[in-house]
Amino acid sequence: MLIIVQHSEIFIILACLFGFFMAWGVGANDVANAMGTSVGSKAITIKQAILIAVIFEFLGAWLAGGEVTATIRGGMLDPVLLADNPHLLVYGMLSALLAAAIWLMIASARGWPVSTTHSIVGAIVGFGAVGLGVDAVAWGKVGQIASSWIISPLLAGTIGFVLFKSVHHLIFENDDPFAAAKRYVPGYIFLVGFIVAMVTLTKGLKHIGLHLSFGQSLLISIAIGLIIMALGVVMERRVKYVQNTSDHFGYANVERVFGVLMIFTACAMAFAHGSNDVANAVGPLAAVISVVRSEGVIDSAALVPWWVLVLGGGGIVVGLVTYGHKVIATVGTGITELTPSRGFAATLAAATTVVLASGTGLPISTTHTLVGAVLGVGLARGLAALNLRVIGTIVMSWLITLPAGAGLAILFFFMFKGMFGS
Repeated sequence: MLIIVQHSEIFIILACLFGFFMAWGVGANDVANAMGTSVGSKAITIKQAILIAVIFEFLGAWLAGGEVTATIRGGMLDPVLLADNPHLLVYGMLSALLAAAIWLMIASARGWPVSTTHSIVGAIVGFGAVGLGVDAVAWGKVGQIASSWIISPLLAGTIGFVLFKSVHHLIFENDDPFAAAKRYVPGYIFLVGFIVAMVTLTKGLKHIGLHLSFGQSLLISIAIGLIIMALGVVMERRVKYVQNTSDHFGYANVERVFGVLMIFTACAMAFAHGSNDVANAVGPLAAVISVVRSEGVIDSAALVPWWVLVLGGGGIVVGLVTYGHKVIATVGTGITELTPSRGFAATLAAATTVVLASGTGLPISTTHTLVGAVLGVGLARGLAALNLRVIGTIVMSWLITLPAGAGLAILFFFMFKGMFGS
């Protein structure tokens, strides 16, 4: 208690710095979930992707990212064991933020799309097990998260495979692919609006005090889907058939119709991602601020102050602008060649998986989900369409993430104990 009072200002300054660093890592690495497929399919340029993400990631983080201190409330650690030593929680959360941020910086520099969720979870498990004792960690929760490594990519890959096959059957195998695209794409636009609205309503807006039932979310999402479909139809009508002697079947014109769809997908996924994943940076930061301001009282339901969300949103934007292009390139072009129709199938598959996981309470990684969806779309074209070397590197980076975060967090935890006292 005395340690917290003595060093309160230092703890808050360090928490803000490390929280911004972690948010920078989220922007540099995880924003590729929203932007990678759009850029890789050439539906939008890298500059347009950064502009869309800057606006919608920040809005998502600020408007709908007010998550309570999820790392404690979610059951990763037992608050009872920390009640007598609240300063250990402060050391641990500072260590977790710094460890996860450093790992994300390394991964981003290498172009590896790793999970920010698993980076922070690994860090918290690491300091909890070594610094507080093995019993302090909810191992059942950790096992559940580990199982999502397999489940979420498989589910997203399957949905992506089926979606792309449906596009191929309904549109590309049609006698007039361009006319078929004009006819069926509005239905896919509705699906995008509906699914992404469900992602946002079931995963994001709870945290600004808007608690909607599943039925309410469903009705609102249907309405949003219809509005977006109407807007898409208006934009689609502007896409005119361009005769090209080298494109006998008119597939390039079909992809231009899907390009309209990808603009909607990019904006909506950026907002949903900002609202959800900013919690990885501001959750531990809010925990530190809550404990320091209350002079050692641990409140597992402490709300995140608005300025912390702005700091998190700002960090995400800076990370994307300065370093995001490397992971975008890996997701967008490294795994398989993407076109707007393939990119659409992958993004919608990833969004659908997140919605299903939200409904069942399964903790999943958006990174793993999207990479799985891109793999499924690539597989729909045959194994030869996949870059197996890049896939192997990505899987290895996933396996390393938890122990890397844990090891760094343990190191920093004991460093802070040495600096400030135990």
